[in-house]
Amino acid sequence: MSAKVVPFKPEQPERAPSLDPMLAQTASAMNAVNTVILDRMQSEIPLIPSLAGHLIAGGGKRLRPMLTLAGADLIGYQGTRHHKLAAAVEFIHTATLLHDDVVDGSDLRRGKAAANIIFGNPATVLVGDFLFSRAFELMVEDGSLKVLKILSGASAIIAEGEVDQLTAQRQIETSEERYLSIIGAKTAALFAAASRIAAVVAERGDAEERALDDYGRNLGIAFQLVDDAIDYSSSAAEMGKTRGDDFREGKMTLPVILAYARGDEDERRFWKAAIGGHRTTPEDLAHAIRLIERHDAVAATRERARHFAERAVDALAIFPESKARMAMAEAARFAVSRGY
Repeated sequence: MSAKVVPFKPEQPERAPSLDPMLAQTASAMNAVNTVILDRMQSEIPLIPSLAGHLIAGGGKRLRPMLTLAGADLIGYQGTRHHKLAAAVEFIHTATLLHDDVVDGSDLRRGKAAANIIFGNPATVLVGDFLFSRAFELMVEDGSLKVLKILSGASAIIAEGEVDQLTAQRQIETSEERYLSIIGAKTAALFAAASRIAAVVAERGDAEERALDDYGRNLGIAFQLVDDAIDYSSSAAEMGKTRGDDFREGKMTLPVILAYARGDEDERRFWKAAIGGHRTTPEDLAHAIRLIERHDAVAATRERARHFAERAVDALAIFPESKARMAMAEAARFAVSRGY
């Protein structure tokens, strides 16, 4: 009896996490949100839609409003209130980006010239204010004081986080604890609020609200950790912004905090001079990247991000298995694995 030959099948590599399932899950609702965004960014003053459109149409992931839509899908909400609120979330986010670019003096945003470079700082700040106002109009139209409290509270926390980051700039002794507090405010607060309001409009209980808030908050921290790692590990083309912006601006992000803590005396002297603004040439940036690589600071930052992403996934455990839940879990893992 002859032996049966079983053809060899090479093992398929595991698929990398992707945002595609969440994009597919929210595509229809996102079309409705985009309609609201395009309608509400209009003004009789031509500069306003021109400047706002420069950034809004710039190819962002729309991740924050997507969280509102995905959360609503997760809990089976059948209404449409979340469309306007997701647009409000995107307006808040866009306004903060416009203000950030002015504060940071950024040249690039999403691979294009930053709005402040094209339109100037005064116009960029004022259009950011316009978008904040539009966001609050949308919240008031929704009519829920609870939603208004959540999103207005998040807006205040974001501003506090940005100010805290500004005061920590060029402060070499900034601790990891303070850094996490800063990114928890400036980034994670809006992720948390965007997720939580889905449970509010669906009139779900405190447990669902807390779960979605925890999901968004942990996802936001993971997302910002990876953003800060990318600044020292990806090319400008991948990032859509100039490589080493954080270094030149003297921002104490986790890769620097870890490299400084793990470095010897000579390395610490370099970091003190660099973060203090005295060593910011391309050669200094290259040396900083070598030190960060020497101490595995990017890998350690991504590992911390992975921890927060898994906490985000764990927060979804109270909801039944569904395509929406799987898409949201994969989005959290994508936040860690991405290179841009």
